[in-house]
Amino acid sequence: MYLIVGLGNPGAEYARTRHNIGFMLIDRLAEAYSIKSSKKGFSSTWGRGRIDGEEVVLAKPDTYMNLSGTAVRALMKGFDIEISKLLIICDDCELPHGRIRIRKKGGSGGQKGLASTIELVGTKDFSRLRMGIGAPDWKELSDYVLSPFSKAEQDGLEEMLHQGSEAVLSFIKEGPDYAMNKYNAI
Repeated sequence: MYLIVGLGNPGAEYARTRHNIGFMLIDRLAEAYSIKSSKKGFSSTWGRGRIDGEEVVLAKPDTYMNLSGTAVRALMKGFDIEISKLLIICDDCELPHGRIRIRKKGGSGGQKGLASTIELVGTKDFSRLRMGIGAPDWKELSDYVLSPFSKAEQDGLEEMLHQGSEAVLSFIKEGPDYAMNKYNAI
């Protein structure tokens, strides 16, 4: 069984913000694969179903971004998930808007949800799909990540969510190495 966790902040005021791109991708996957993601538990809203024949849990932590590790740890324990079957989806302001990057392990890169997950899961050795949101020099980072995508960014956002969906499918079907080789080059 795979655990796919999209990081973000709960609440309608954050729904379309840059920081919630992980939630957006979970919603896209749930719709594409008819996975009803409305169950509550493990400090998350989640659903269980199949993607390309593989059993998956899609989850969005009900914690705020900085406490995401609490939910990830609870989900892993509750579903007895192996670390190799975990994929975290998050925003990355170091990547240009529209780019995605998959890694099998690594540090947080300053992303607070990843930092919390690393701390509470107890390892850096889990896969993550980073989705580029860029970062302008003119705005405080916290204000930027909590603001919605601009109209000019909408086309790039849709393409990035499409690529992200395909990358998750590739991660599940062919594994992280294949997915990295295919999607990190784009």
